[in-house]
Amino acid sequence: MTSSVLEIRTRVRRRRALVVGGSLLAVVVVSLVSLSLGDFPLTLDDVWRTLWGAGNRAQSYVIFQVRAPRLAMALLVGGALGAAGALLQSLLRNPLASPDLLGISGGAGAAAVFAMLTLGLGGPLLALAAFAGGLVVAAFLLLAGRHRADGGYRLILAGVGVAFLTIAITNYLMVRAKVELAQAALIWLTGSLASTPWWNVLTVAVVVILAIPAVVACARWLPLTQMGAPTAAALGVRTSTVRIVAVVTAVVLTAVTCAFVGPIAFIALCAPAIARPLLGHGAVGIGTSAAIGAVLLAAADLVAQFAIPGSSMPVGVVTGAIGAVFLLWLLATSKGRNL
Repeated sequence: MTSSVLEIRTRVRRRRALVVGGSLLAVVVVSLVSLSLGDFPLTLDDVWRTLWGAGNRAQSYVIFQVRAPRLAMALLVGGALGAAGALLQSLLRNPLASPDLLGISGGAGAAAVFAMLTLGLGGPLLALAAFAGGLVVAAFLLLAGRHRADGGYRLILAGVGVAFLTIAITNYLMVRAKVELAQAALIWLTGSLASTPWWNVLTVAVVVILAIPAVVACARWLPLTQMGAPTAAALGVRTSTVRIVAVVTAVVLTAVTCAFVGPIAFIALCAPAIARPLLGHGAVGIGTSAAIGAVLLAAADLVAQFAIPGSSMPVGVVTGAIGAVFLLWLLATSKGRNL
């Protein structure tokens, strides 16, 4: 009995190591491709030499001032959304739970658009407005699913309704705004990584780093809460506390990304859904979901920039198209599952 348990643990650890190593390798490959492609093409050797300080002035400018901030933001935002989606899906035990489908992204987006168009705010204040909007939606969803056995399903249904409400509010604000402001807000709402300055990247990085302890704690607690409230309480874990910490952490990660690049759709849905079968043992897989989310968004940004020669599009267009197909595939292949 003991030997079989050890074999299972060894197999699980080996598979986890392979998945994590493969995800990190994919991050490196996508990063190198992102740094080399563009109107000023660079070879991989040029990229490597420039990263180590041996490139000329033009190469250094292109990599460190144009491409690297955009790539870093894509990796950070994709990782944050992947982790947020894993937190919500593990908490609600439903693969359809994600910040965009639950209306959290919509709440953050509506609050940010109101701050942008009505109050004229930007920068850190815009991030605070987005966080407040996402937190309001999250609080409403927690109340909607409180003290109910089917709380997860109620949260998802309530989230769909809230998402439509936030769309209506955003559309109203857009119609009432001046054309120039409405156009800027529309580009932001689509989700774009273009013209990303380093201070935006650093701000998002600081928030993500501060959220890591909460993410690590949730990764330890969530598997225990999935055993049921009595079992979790016997092991010293309060399900209500885990619920609040997980939701607030997901809101923080979603709101900060929404504030600086707009509401990027479907990354939070797709990344955990890809991570679970790769891990193969029912683990939460928050770290793996974050790595896969980073790869997905960076790859989607490459498609957005170079899929149409001579033209680029916001990355939100690509993630929306890919996510819609993925969602239809997920629903079509979920017969017999608890959806």
